[in-house]
Amino acid sequence: MNINLLKLPVNERILLVEDLWDSIAADKNALTLTSEQRSELDRRLDAYEADGHSGRPVADVIADIRKKL
Repeated sequence: MNINLLKLPVNERILLVEDLWDSIAADKNALTLTSEQRSELDRRLDAYEADGHSGRPVADVIADIRKKL
């Protein structure tokens, strides 16, 4: 591919990045977790479950963000 990406409008470059990310995410076997990463995820999940606090509804979080803009 011989494209000068900087000549593309920003919205087209964003679409390219989204398409690229989607193609990576679709290939579940391409990136495997290391044992350290798996251990960290397990630790975080255990901490989340032990906390008992399920967080806040997304609508509340978005409303708070909009107030700050």
